[in-house]
Amino acid sequence: MSPEVVAHRGASTHRPEHTLAAYELALRQGADGLECDVRLTRDEHLVCVHDRTIDRTSGGTGVVGAMTLDELRRHDFGSWHGGEPAEVLTLDVLLGLAADHGKRLFVETKHPVRHGGRVERRLAEALGGHRVDVVMMSFSVFAVHRFKKLKPEVPTVLLYDRLWPTTKPHFVDYAGPGVHLLRRHPGRGEGAYVWTVDDPVDIALCRERGVRFLATNNPEETREHLADNLTPDQP
Repeated sequence: MSPEVVAHRGASTHRPEHTLAAYELALRQGADGLECDVRLTRDEHLVCVHDRTIDRTSGGTGVVGAMTLDELRRHDFGSWHGGEPAEVLTLDVLLGLAADHGKRLFVETKHPVRHGGRVERRLAEALGGHRVDVVMMSFSVFAVHRFKKLKPEVPTVLLYDRLWPTTKPHFVDYAGPGVHLLRRHPGRGEGAYVWTVDDPVDIALCRERGVRFLATNNPEETREHLADNLTPDQP
């Protein structure tokens, strides 16, 4: 089976990451799922921002966790990448978009953060207001464990960067190695969530290894490469 193509921060090569425009383009490009990072604002709203600060991806400066949602909305999160001016994207809006289009949403909680475990609790609460297929992810084993106790029915991914253990904790549904780890460990990858895969050689490797979910910045190009690698007897 071909991996499911997950739009990493949206179609983030062609649009500013974590903007509505990036996710709408990913949907038009046929992404099977959407991926985002979430952080908690000072007034406890979940927003889609990767970095600890807004310095790289907006026209402003400051620490996400030290700012209110209204303060974040004063900054432009689109023009830095050559896009149209854009407001900070809330998880609530992205959940609605995923639900409207019937797409699975992969939500990564970022750590360490000043709010600690409150991030997972707010995520669990947010999911109650939407009928959407969600997968929770984190590099923090404590965060994944914490969330699984709150929402045992929601699948989880433990992300790996430096090491890829041969076994995973019982509360983790999918291993989440970076593609560099996939290259380093021959024979592994079946059923995994692999990030972030843009190179055609790596895309082919994910298919060969039986990767379940492939996170990419280029959904359309990745789908084309996967199709090119099909043989007549493959689905």
